[in-house]
Amino acid sequence: MTERDCVRVGDAVVEYEIRRSARRKKTVQIRIDGGAVRVAAPSATPDGELREIVRARAAWILERLAEAIPEGRKRFVSGERLPYLGQHLPLVVEGGDAPSPRVRLEGGRFRITVPGDLEDGERDEQIHSAVVAWYAARAAERFPAGVDRWWPRLGCGEPSRVLIRDQRRRWGSCASDGTLRFSWRGMMLEPSLVDYIIVHELAHLAVKNHSPDFWELVDSALPDAQQRRKRLREVERTLPL
Repeated sequence: MTERDCVRVGDAVVEYEIRRSARRKKTVQIRIDGGAVRVAAPSATPDGELREIVRARAAWILERLAEAIPEGRKRFVSGERLPYLGQHLPLVVEGGDAPSPRVRLEGGRFRITVPGDLEDGERDEQIHSAVVAWYAARAAERFPAGVDRWWPRLGCGEPSRVLIRDQRRRWGSCASDGTLRFSWRGMMLEPSLVDYIIVHELAHLAVKNHSPDFWELVDSALPDAQQRRKRLREVERTLPL
């Protein structure tokens, strides 16, 4: 039978599985397997003793967990980082009584509270959904506010409706009726790049294509627009979600 437990070390929470065996007499073994921490222990080892052993090896465990994650792919474990407005903030993942994962930003850290009875696959899927919902909620605040701020410079016609979508291949779009759509993934970008995306789509209200007139309009609002565009292309290849 597999047991689960966790220990807190500073701001990190190390979750681990315990496999007990009557054949294992003395030693406790810790290994990292597919991003999970697995502890093999003799049957009679007290839980408190295992917690102390895991706590003593926490630095090694967190380092191995980070190495086990392929570049560009994120696992939702303590010590991992996610970008928000250009800053890569650490995750603190902790067990709790919430019916589903809950995401908060506190003190420059993502705190994710996770029900303790979730299996590994279900756990990652539910945390992913909660993180996406958190980003989308922030996007629903920032993008409309940014459109309102830039509207006096670039807006035309009736004020645009602003929608947040899960657009994987486009940061934003401008429909023929003037509706502006933005990807929630924009919340991972630096604020200057968020502004560039907003200005880009607002400029399409006046010029529907990417002609010289379009770029002239964008440059009139953001003189360094081409540098921001280049930066966006560099950053978008590194985003984890």
